[in-house]
Amino acid sequence: MAATDRSREERERQVAAAAARYDETGDERRSVERQQDAGVTFPDSQEALAARAARLLDRHAVPAAMVVEAVRAEPLAAPAAYERILGVSKELQAWSFLPRGARAARTIARISVRENGRELPIGTGFLVSPSLLMTNHHVLPDAHTARQCFVEFDAQVTVDNTPQPVTRLELDPDGFFVADPRLDFALVLVATGPDPRPPGETFGWNRLSAQLGKLVIGEPVNVIGHPMGRLKEIAVRDNMLQVRLDDFLHYKTDTEPGNSGSPVFNDQWEVVALHHSGVPRTDGQGRVLRRDGQVWEPGDGDDAIDWLSNEGVRVSSILKHLAALPLAARQQALLAEMGPESGLGLAEAAVGPAAAPPVVAASSPAVEKATARAGLRARDGAFGGQRHLVFLHGRSQEGKEPEKLRREWAGGLNQGLVRAGLPPVDPADVWFPYYGDRLVQALTAHEAVPHIVEAPTATAAEVVAPVTPGARAVYEEILGEAATKWYMPHESQLATERIGLGDVVGALQRRLSWLAARSDLDAWAIALVFRDVAAYLDDRRIRDEVLACVLETMPDSGEVVLVSHSLGTVVGLDLATRLPPGVNVVHLTTAGSPLGLDSVYNRLLVGGPKRPDIVADWLNVWCPTDAVAIGCPLGDDWADGLSDLAVVNARDRAHSIAEYLAHAEVARSIGSRLAG
Repeated sequence: MAATDRSREERERQVAAAAARYDETGDERRSVERQQDAGVTFPDSQEALAARAARLLDRHAVPAAMVVEAVRAEPLAAPAAYERILGVSKELQAWSFLPRGARAARTIARISVRENGRELPIGTGFLVSPSLLMTNHHVLPDAHTARQCFVEFDAQVTVDNTPQPVTRLELDPDGFFVADPRLDFALVLVATGPDPRPPGETFGWNRLSAQLGKLVIGEPVNVIGHPMGRLKEIAVRDNMLQVRLDDFLHYKTDTEPGNSGSPVFNDQWEVVALHHSGVPRTDGQGRVLRRDGQVWEPGDGDDAIDWLSNEGVRVSSILKHLAALPLAARQQALLAEMGPESGLGLAEAAVGPAAAPPVVAASSPAVEKATARAGLRARDGAFGGQRHLVFLHGRSQEGKEPEKLRREWAGGLNQGLVRAGLPPVDPADVWFPYYGDRLVQALTAHEAVPHIVEAPTATAAEVVAPVTPGARAVYEEILGEAATKWYMPHESQLATERIGLGDVVGALQRRLSWLAARSDLDAWAIALVFRDVAAYLDDRRIRDEVLACVLETMPDSGEVVLVSHSLGTVVGLDLATRLPPGVNVVHLTTAGSPLGLDSVYNRLLVGGPKRPDIVADWLNVWCPTDAVAIGCPLGDDWADGLSDLAVVNARDRAHSIAEYLAHAEVARSIGSRLAG
């Protein structure tokens, strides 16, 4: 049987099942409609309203000042307060609603099948991990069908309404394929193309969550897909959730065939369901009816059907199904990449907050190995022998091979150089000082009591916070300043018992959560970077140890092009005060840098926000969704010839050095200096 014929038969079965479920929930739906007619905006249970309000507040999905204003004017019982919070969320959308929707739309692809020499669009799919694409079972019923299919990302029009060039990728069901007919989902691996990175690192991917509180009855939903195989279209907010079943949702929105496999989003662009079927009007015998009341026949076409509603499969049901499957270790590892809220991590017993990355103890193998690991010198004669390219890494590099890291940095830079029309560099021509293990040793010695993370419910801000009073004070200062720069409301606005923020989490975690919600970085990643920056700035012994380690693998003469990242940008500014007299820094690139924070630059060895005399030229590159670079651009505070460049990094790679270096403008600045 041809793939398109089987897909059509499977879809007709799903339509019939959706119609039956719709009929069975008629009483519940009519009850909802009566409550809405009576003025109840969100006719859902108090438990559901509470969970939804808590999720919105925890993720800062609604402006805290607006919430406070909405609930403080009069005494309110808990349900009324929840409804006020949800009302603010429904009626007021921040400016970020549109760009976040555009970002979510990039994760969505058109699925087409090769059949009898033709390429026929059959549905929609969306990335749910760096490598896995989700769609319907009736679109991809088995691995054999998936092998005949391909996906197209960016199949859409530009802002000028002209077709955008698409990226076509193949599916790899032999690498991973899981499908279930009852829940009507399929999950398949997407093969890489000319770009060897997983597609999610280019187009982004949706974090699926098994947790409660993503949607309540009466809230709008948004659907993005490829109806009838057309270029990407969107149905935004003119719709709402009607009924919630154990495994399915019924909602009103405009969708057509081809939207099968589309993600159903809430207003925060979290996926709440997998769209799989329209719900048709049927007669007493269960037969599908046309808009004119006559019995529908297959030859009439889908446009003739009298559609009543739409049905999607609940994401939480799909995740529970996946968690129960007996899979090989490689398949489990691919599922684990879907993120901690999916509940599919290899070591997770239940869905909950992500466990903190453990702090390496001084006696661990990773640190012991540091005694034998050193930085890498460039080969003799590179760039003429008198000009040197130096990469200076950031934190979280302990236990890694310097050679592999040097190749990753060079790989990112070479992507940008090719785009800029400049010759690529050989990794062997790059100096790579390596201080990752030495930093962890110094940090462990710095802490009177090393952190041991055991409680999975511990908040990132507190678990990661330095133990010594001085470093903790700097850490708190950095977090507070960063949150203020990203317009976090004053604590007095948040500490109101009506919305329950004051006692649930401490001030540090509120600031960290605010930064994570506003950026594309995980809370743990932000906390760990700021923790290490604070410890480095507070303890002279750590600073001296790191700088001495870097100087062991630095040129002792000539002209240096220094490229630094994250904590490495702080180290690099201090390094400028200790370089030998025969070294001149002809160019400095800082990427993803915290140097824009007063709490950081006021503690530098250069004595504040001023370009060191030894640095002739300086480019600071930053991404607006990189929370580590929250103080950027630097130009307002730093004087003497600094240039700022804002770039847009891929989702999940907002702080990635390879992503920063792959931009043509960044690579051109570095490459042109290497050429003299």
